Order: sequence, then structure tokens, then C-alpha cells
Amino acid sequence: MIKSLKYFVVILFIFGCGPKKGIVTKKKDDNDKTVVVVTDSTKDEDSNSEIVSKPPGSVDAYISKYASIAKAEMHQSKIPASITLAQGILESGSGKGRLAVEANNHFGIKCHGWKGAKIYHDDDRSQECFRKYQKAELSYKDHSEFLTGRKRYSKLFELKPNDYKSWAKGLRAAGYATDRKYPQKLISLIERYELYKYDDEVLGDETPRRVMVNSGITFHIVEKGDTLYSLSRRYKTTVDAIKGLNDLDSNDLTIGQELKIPN
Repeated sequence: MIKSLKYFVVILFIFGCGPKKGIVTKKKDDNDKTVVVVTDSTKDEDSNSEIVSKPPGSVDAYISKYASIAKAEMHQSKIPASITLAQGILESGSGKGRLAVEANNHFGIKCHGWKGAKIYHDDDRSQECFRKYQKAELSYKDHSEFLTGRKRYSKLFELKPNDYKSWAKGLRAAGYATDRKYPQKLISLIERYELYKYDDEVLGDETPRRVMVNSGITFHIVEKGDTLYSLSRRYKTTVDAIKGLNDLDSNDLTIGQELKIPN
């Protein structure tokens, strides 16, 4: 009996000292579904770094990335930033959908006479034509132009810019989406992630284009006609200083882009 017990303890010790294959944990994703996250605690012999399988990006990350662009578009087009963000989240799958990944199309806007690049994707029908953009920011700009430039959406602009519920219902009524629950989905996203606060920020901001961060840095949201040279002259700095502070590899700017300007 004692000999058998010793043998069992030795076996446990051997297996206990072996390599750990991974730790399995469960967590909730953005849709309240349970997902399994596996963290491998073994180390790569060549890189000596820990290998970890990461969960997909979150809705919060999407909001953080595009909120400033949605606010800039609200300044120019009067479309509530909350509506723009909610549509972007819903239509693009928080930036992870095929149209967003391969075409930078965050709003599911179809070609409709579009003369630019195109991508074909199954939607209401097989292989429908959708617009393709070089940058996601251009998708946001085109979304604003799409709504402001079509008569069927004109009644939306008679609504208060912070009345996101009426905007959500108005989009469906004007034919933006065929899903009967489209308004409820937008409203749910806006209220769950408090997107309405971005509308309040825009409406309460009398100087929306420049926000002082501290005595050494100013935030500037790029407007039509801005160039790195014109900004360097305006803020009495240099092009290289702006590029360095923002990790820019080129002189290209996009409307709605947020830049840090050294004072």
C-alpha cells in the first residue's frame, strides 16, 4: 500500500513539472456571447517571448478610433455623431466586416453611379456593387455627402441634431436600410455605448476645430484645404515637427484627421 502511494506521488510530480499547454478562460464578447480565450504560457525558443492568442477588437476600440472623425463630420454636415458611429459599428461589424477590411466601406454604401473603385459582395442579392475607398476616413466623408446630397434624406435635417431616436427612425423611413429593426439597433448601440455624449460635445463646443491639450500641444482637426505646410505656418512650427509628433510617413492629410501640433 505504501509503495503504491509513493509511485502515485512520483507520477503526479512528473506530470506537474511538465510544460503547460495553455490556460483556458471564458469571457463575454460585445454581443454577450461566451467565447473561449486560450493563453499559451509556453515560450518561443527563438524569440523568448510569450505567445498569447488575443481576442478580436472591441466596439470600444472602434469608437475610440473613429469618434473624432464622426464629430468632425457632424460639424460640417449636421449629422449626429452618435448616428454616424452607430451606423459604422452596425454596418461594418465594428470594422471587422469584409467591406470594411477590404474596401474601407464602413456604411454599406452601394455603387449607385459611383465612378471610383468598386468591390462586389453578397447582400440583398448576390455579388452587388459597393463603393471602395482608399481610407476609412473617406468612407465617413462619403457617408455625409450621401445623406446630405439626396432629397429623400432632406427631412432628417429638419430634426434636432441631438434627437438620435428620430434620426434612427428617419433613416429607416427614408430607405437607408430594409431591416425593420434598424432604428432599434441604432438606438440600442447609442444608449449602450453612450454615443450621444459626442453629440453633446459638438453642440456645446464653440471652438470645435482646435482644442488645447496643455501648454505644449494643440489638437487640430484637419479641414478642407489644410496642408502640413499651411498648418506649420499657422502654428509657427515646422512640417517635420508635426510629422514627428504624429508619426506621419507622408504629407497626406485627410479631412477629419486629428493632429497634435507642437506650440
